[in-house]
Amino acid sequence: MKRLERWHMYFSVHQLKAKGLKISQIARNLNISRNTVYKYLSMNPDQFKQFMEDLETRAKKLDPYEQQILQWLREYPDLSAAQILDWLKERHADFKIGASTVRSYVRELRIRHGIPKTVQQRQYEAVADPPMGEQMQVDFGEVKIKNLQGNPVKLWFITFVLSHSRHKFVHWQDRPFVTKDVIDAHELAFVYYGGMTREIVYDQDHLLLASENYGDLILTHEFASYVRQRGFHVRMCRKQDPESKGRVENVVKYVKQNFARHRMFVSVDKLNEECLSWLDRTGNALVHHTTKKIPAEVFAIEKQHLRPVLEKIKSPKMSITRTVRKDNTIWYEGNRYSVPLGTYDGTAKEVGVQACETRLRIYDLNTGEYLAEHERSFLKGQLIQNTNHRRDRTKGIRAYLESVTRQFSDTQLAAAYLEAICQRQPRYIRDQLQLIQKTLQEASLTVVNQALRYCMTHRLYRATDFADAMRYFSNTIVDDAPATSDEVKPLQGTDPAKWKAKPQIRDVQVYQRILRGG
Repeated sequence: MKRLERWHMYFSVHQLKAKGLKISQIARNLNISRNTVYKYLSMNPDQFKQFMEDLETRAKKLDPYEQQILQWLREYPDLSAAQILDWLKERHADFKIGASTVRSYVRELRIRHGIPKTVQQRQYEAVADPPMGEQMQVDFGEVKIKNLQGNPVKLWFITFVLSHSRHKFVHWQDRPFVTKDVIDAHELAFVYYGGMTREIVYDQDHLLLASENYGDLILTHEFASYVRQRGFHVRMCRKQDPESKGRVENVVKYVKQNFARHRMFVSVDKLNEECLSWLDRTGNALVHHTTKKIPAEVFAIEKQHLRPVLEKIKSPKMSITRTVRKDNTIWYEGNRYSVPLGTYDGTAKEVGVQACETRLRIYDLNTGEYLAEHERSFLKGQLIQNTNHRRDRTKGIRAYLESVTRQFSDTQLAAAYLEAICQRQPRYIRDQLQLIQKTLQEASLTVVNQALRYCMTHRLYRATDFADAMRYFSNTIVDDAPATSDEVKPLQGTDPAKWKAKPQIRDVQVYQRILRGG
């Protein structure tokens, strides 16, 4: 804050205080902190004057580095404050001063010592417009437009502009462009213009150019075939040199700021329809800032100089391919889409992908047979999987379940019990069935039935509970079983007369006397 501004702030604080405003009200009105209000109110004009002088003469944190910074600025006038901060940190390990302080200090040093920052500017030369029908420029753009629900939708567009008349054409998509889309857009542009130019200027896009090859351009296969069929000359801009196609660069900016901004997205077809109306109404109907002419009027003359497009070229098949991963899925736009089990064959097998607005179709490149069709997901990191593409893991389990059920005498009750276990322990059902089967082999059918009814009655749906019940009923039956005649051994070698002998029966008083010591 400058000296005069501080004085104005000081008097404003005292004036508002004199009107009866509170400290917090003064701070809000002047957009300053309450501590500053307290400080200004505590000083009279003489004290504030001394305070201002102290501010101007007080030492600054970067004063110890002043000569070093000055030396750098004089040697490298284009040096930025951010780079000076980095150099100070590099040379002084304990340097802890913030970036904003360094920027302010460097700015003050430049003013005080007359070291303006030099900026290297590229020198441009005005280029005359090419002859009518000679050149067209093409470029891509992308924006986000809100849909009817208020959610942002990412959209892509391609723009064409005739270099002489500045007549424009725009085509929109709701997905990234592929080579087929670029070719289709060219055909739409040629229909819109009623012809094509002899030369078309492009940026070095991977959809069109495979390699710059030191000036001997190598185009992608599909685009090279299209260029041969149409017979126009391709001129690619140099890397990091968008100014060489400045006409279409301005068109991209114009479409974003004048047409797309704050527009509501309904559908791609509706958007293309609205864009054509915008071109007729505004994009090609208003006076161009540079040429001072209306593009539509100049185009009416230039159209006669365009090369005719007589035959319609059938666009190639969709050129999107994806490699099948070992989990029988493919990656597309950050999501995984399933293909039938067995599609992965241990090699880097590729499949074709056809994408429309809402659906994704995957087909075999060799036979053309469609392998899968999915709903497109516009989220990221999703797994989109058809039910019939999943392995049926229940086949083996189901057969094992039926096999164990048949080992019970009451198969209906056993099936209900095992199904309940399966629902509660789906991940460990095989282990559960193994324990039950092992337990069944060690007990009789009577014990098995008792244990099964007991577990069903008390809702004990675990294999360990069933095994515990089996052990309990096995022990109970052994302990409570009556002795059989086979288990009673007859007395041998004893006089039968003794069998009739009876033990002496004493009166209970006898035992009482004995206990009392009598």
